[in-house]
Amino acid sequence: MSNAKFQRDGLHLTRELLDYVQQTVVRERPEQLALREQTAERTDSRMMIAPEQGAMLAWILRLVQPRRVIEVGTFTGYSAMWLVEALQPGGTLVACDVNPETLEIARAAWRRAGIAHRVVPRLGPATETLKELLDGGWTGTVDAIFVDADKTSYAAYYDLGMQLLRPGGVMLFDNVLWSGKVADPEDQRPETVALREVSRRAAADPEAHATIFTDGDGVLAVQKLALAAGSRGGGDGVNT
Repeated sequence: MSNAKFQRDGLHLTRELLDYVQQTVVRERPEQLALREQTAERTDSRMMIAPEQGAMLAWILRLVQPRRVIEVGTFTGYSAMWLVEALQPGGTLVACDVNPETLEIARAAWRRAGIAHRVVPRLGPATETLKELLDGGWTGTVDAIFVDADKTSYAAYYDLGMQLLRPGGVMLFDNVLWSGKVADPEDQRPETVALREVSRRAAADPEAHATIFTDGDGVLAVQKLALAAGSRGGGDGVNT
């Protein structure tokens, strides 16, 4: 029997519905709104997450009560503000980016928001930063990771992220629906292929639970299973 009769189209969000969601449940701080408006003036503003997506990320992170969080792809710092909002007292966000210009915009915004002391910015390729954290004793101690960076490196971020995550920790990958391109078998561009592969790999990983939220451009959510007793690391400080 065909499954066609059980299939349902998802809700097609209009601008009016998105505005309704933002006005109903999204509570931005004035500094967040100011940074979002500043970033919207840039030609690359599409790299910034939407407010309702930021609220969703913070909500998910609160479930794991994070003290150690890593962001791969910080851009102008808007998403980091949402991640910091979910941190436990004394918690730290390591914010990775390769662009010194946007990272400086982020640092200025964090200072204005009074959260700069909770963020450790790392300039350079995120794969190198993640390896440095592993070498520095962070294996199995990170509560959450948000990835919104170069798509062809998502597999590497998955590998390194799973080593860094503690059992029960979560890893979130943005843009995994890629404006619908992942469902087009004729689209074989490297970025599209990489996004398909990371989602399929997460779904098949015996050490993880995975799902895709259709919010924004799609968020792959991965939770590391507690297959073995894990131990937390020591302090939350990061060498800068």
